[in-house]
Amino acid sequence: MRQYFVTLLICLAAAFVNAQALRYPMPADYVALSAYSSAQPDAFGFTNNQAALAGLDELSFGVYGERKFMLAATSLYTGAVAIPSGQGNFGFNLKYSGFGNFSESQVGAAYAKRLSNKIDMGVQFNYCGYRVPGYLRSHAATVEIGAMVHLNAKLNVGLHVFNPIGGNFSKAEEKLASAYKVGIGYDPSDQVFVAAEIFQQEGCPLAVNAGLQYQFEQQFFLRIGVATGSRSGYAGAGVCWKNLRLDVTVGYHAQLGISPGLMLISGLRKK
Repeated sequence: MRQYFVTLLICLAAAFVNAQALRYPMPADYVALSAYSSAQPDAFGFTNNQAALAGLDELSFGVYGERKFMLAATSLYTGAVAIPSGQGNFGFNLKYSGFGNFSESQVGAAYAKRLSNKIDMGVQFNYCGYRVPGYLRSHAATVEIGAMVHLNAKLNVGLHVFNPIGGNFSKAEEKLASAYKVGIGYDPSDQVFVAAEIFQQEGCPLAVNAGLQYQFEQQFFLRIGVATGSRSGYAGAGVCWKNLRLDVTVGYHAQLGISPGLMLISGLRKK
């Protein structure tokens, strides 16, 4: 484990000495693909494509934590809240990763609206930052835009752009990376959905995130997938009780090992 920690510190140091290095918020692959499901949406969907927020008709929230490669230094935590209204839906989310000597975070506020029975649109404004105690505290603001097209009741296609206008972090020679996604989701039944997205991050090769979720016996869930960008696979099993769902998750990287996690989501029906 120690050699991985040393490698992480070397990578972080390289980021500080290279001019115009690119930085992109750490993704949570396990929670991303629910954005493309009409039958099994959840509060995390809009964190991947803001247009998914328009399809939620319940007050919903979710929290997710992942201990990447069993290291406290690379742990990832994210939370989301979705609030429906008659004038469109609102969402708020928070991401945090790191440890005492280095951490990065992102706070976002989103808005989405159903433009027609075929098209949803959403936008989110973010405040991103990272901190090295006693050395550097840097931040940047950005925007992301999502669109969702419902080809029919079971098939959805989404487009998403992160940071289209660019921008540098304050007090650092780093640029916030731009990124683009095209995704598709299919609900063959109310119990099954499959989804995949192609992801292009500035300065990186194309990546794919693909997965499947199966709900059985009404209260049990299975989810599996693969993310080529992080060169890892992931899986999870969940149980639902009333309006709460708890998933136990695990990711696997061939060289760096496993990443266990927990996800809790809820949908509270409006009265």
